[in-house]
Amino acid sequence: QVQLVESGGGLVQPGGSLRLSCAASGNFFNYNVMGWYRQAPGKQRDLVATIVRGGLTNYADSVKGRFTISRDNAKNTVYLQMNSLKPEDTAVYYCNLRELVGLLQNYWGQGTQVTVSS
Repeated sequence: QVQLVESGGGLVQPGGSLRLSCAASGNFFNYNVMGWYRQAPGKQRDLVATIVRGGLTNYADSVKGRFTISRDNAKNTVYLQMNSLKPEDTAVYYCNLRELVGLLQNYWGQGTQVTVSS
């Protein structure tokens, strides 16, 4: 059983910062990609950023230069540092772990709300 537990969401004013964390536990392959997705009301779930074990990252154009993804492989934890937040960043943010070997399992966290509003 794989669990992804997110933390760090909340309410922040435009221009502010938040840091999300996601800790993975259970049995999964170390050869994986971890990332963050978000879903605003009435919209589909979209990629925010991903990072592989070796550190290679990928970002959505809308967050480049503002968000930074990182991971601590020893702790099986991924982080998302969000700076210069905008109202359009408001969404539920979901942590994801996708195995790159074996059965290519895909796991999701329960989501954490991020609200950017004055």
